[in-house]
Amino acid sequence: MGKIAVLTNDLQSDVTTLTAERTAVMAAAQPGFTGFLDEMRKRGHVVYHLQLINLPDDPNANRRADGTLPLQRGTEGAAILPAFLAEGDVVVEKTKDSGFYETEMHDLLQAAGVDTVLVTGLQTQICVQTTAADAFFRGYNVWVASDCVVSDNAADRDRSLTWLSGYCATVADSQEVLDTLDTKGELPRRIPKTLP
Repeated sequence: MGKIAVLTNDLQSDVTTLTAERTAVMAAAQPGFTGFLDEMRKRGHVVYHLQLINLPDDPNANRRADGTLPLQRGTEGAAILPAFLAEGDVVVEKTKDSGFYETEMHDLLQAAGVDTVLVTGLQTQICVQTTAADAFFRGYNVWVASDCVVSDNAADRDRSLTWLSGYCATVADSQEVLDTLDTKGELPRRIPKTLP
């Protein structure tokens, strides 16, 4: 049996406070989210924080209304929020939505013997979804904690969770994840659909 890793996406103030709606949903999600990360750490699972960094020459990077580029390396807005960080966590930079695109994520997980990833963070329909799909493409058993993913549009979030569940991930709330770990000692791999 391989190890489980928790992957967070974009827990950075430049991302979490971009809109009033996102600030509100993050504030509502934070207590349960940080509590879940603590419970996973207590069970011996490493948390990897995917930190989005915009490259100055990236023509697709979103810019602020005044033309400035958020999420610059070394800035306060790009730092992982302290409330989510703990000793032993690993921060991995990414320059695109997926945590596996041109990053060291796969190599780090392989070196640690990880075969199951639990994807969290924001936004559900962008970074969470692309990271989960890319993990699936690489053969990982993928779980998504439904109450530890955030979007500023509930319909987008729900649509993404439905897509993930139907395609590449087991979607469950954080308590169900913990209960499954405590009773089965693992997060079972989803069973692929049987073709007609």
